[in-house]
Amino acid sequence: TLALIIEGVPVIALATQRDVYEKILSNIKEVKARDAVVIGVAMKGDDAIAKYVDHTILIPATDKFLSPVLTVIPLQLLAYYAAITRGADVDKPRNLAKSVTVE
Repeated sequence: TLALIIEGVPVIALATQRDVYEKILSNIKEVKARDAVVIGVAMKGDDAIAKYVDHTILIPATDKFLSPVLTVIPLQLLAYYAAITRGADVDKPRNLAKSVTVE
C-alpha cells in the first residue's frame, strides 16, 4: 500500500521477470517519489535498474522459471542479517511451532 511508504522506508523491488519489467520500474519510480529507500533485485546484465534504485542485488541471469529460486537466496540472507541486527534470536524464533501434534 502506498499509504505506508514514507521517507526512509525500505522497499525491496524484484525486477527479475521480463514480462512485467516496465510495471516494476513504474512502481519503483512511485515509491522513490515518496522518498523510500529501494533495494532492487535484478539479473546480472541489467544495467537499467541501477539508476532507479538505491541499492542493487544481482543474481545470475537464468530462465524465468528458475529465477524465483535464485531470488529467494539473497532475500533469505537479507532477512537473516536484518533479524540479527534487530537482536532477534534467529535460532529460536517466537511463535513458530516446531511440530504439530494431533490427538
